[in-house]
Amino acid sequence: MTRPAARPVVPEPLDTDRLVLEPLRLAHAEEMADVLADPALHAFIGGAPDDLDALRARYARMLAGSPEPGVSWCNWVVRVRADDRLAGTVQATVTPGPGPGELTADVAWVVGTPWQGRGIAAEAARALTGWLLGHPEVTSVNAHIHPEHAASAGVARAAGLAPTAERQAGEVKWRLVREP
Repeated sequence: MTRPAARPVVPEPLDTDRLVLEPLRLAHAEEMADVLADPALHAFIGGAPDDLDALRARYARMLAGSPEPGVSWCNWVVRVRADDRLAGTVQATVTPGPGPGELTADVAWVVGTPWQGRGIAAEAARALTGWLLGHPEVTSVNAHIHPEHAASAGVARAAGLAPTAERQAGEVKWRLVREP
């Protein structure tokens, strides 16, 4: 018996007191290349910042969507209202969950170095988590965080996630399960 396919999850604009989360567009690449240019942003995830061409190519792949049936790639840029500038990104990969018609979301965030320490990532992650749980099919939200990345752990905690005993590629799995 095949599992019924859940409807795709499509990003939509999200507003908070200080932020606007805009669904990703290719046009965001130019400003985001500057936001994401600090190599320190890769301290826990590895790699190096993309140059503008590589970022455009990555955004084009993301916007094309997942090649896997039933998987939704949801990506936003984070705009700070006060200065009308992009400061980071949030994303969710939404996959079929454990039960029929259920979905699970894996989330991530990054905020450029000049905007860190202002609660922007926490505010954006709370908005993202709330939006995801506004979809009745989404039964859990997960994040994978390096065990030494205290700032990211604080963001996960602010968004309602709690650490689990599970590890994946050396990272701690944090989870928020919808209350029945």
